[in-house]
Amino acid sequence: MAVILISEDEKDIRELIAFTLRFAGYEIISTTNGEEAYQIALEMLPDLVLLDVRMPRMSGYEVCKKLKKNETTRDIPVVFISAKGQVNEIEEGISAGAEEYILKPFSPDQLTKSINAILDNSK
Repeated sequence: MAVILISEDEKDIRELIAFTLRFAGYEIISTTNGEEAYQIALEMLPDLVLLDVRMPRMSGYEVCKKLKKNETTRDIPVVFISAKGQVNEIEEGISAGAEEYILKPFSPDQLTKSINAILDNSK
């Protein structure tokens, strides 16, 4: 069973994502800020990291860049989930090293399909 680290500061969204991905068969680790997400990623080495862009302590972009610079975590796929859908925001996420940038609101089916595809491709 793949382990997914979710970092989202909005409780309702974090719980929706966790519920959706648990239902799809994934093990979930949740955090509420970027700093915590980075530390847990280093310790737990999840199969995928799902990041909100705007979070306390460290933005999702910063977390992604740090993960991609670290030899131990650089191959972990990162996906952004954000309400910020401007082209420059999406480009910044992809250039930081993300596999995908999913816009809020999203459907649970869309999220599950994207995560399944990314994890299948990373094997």
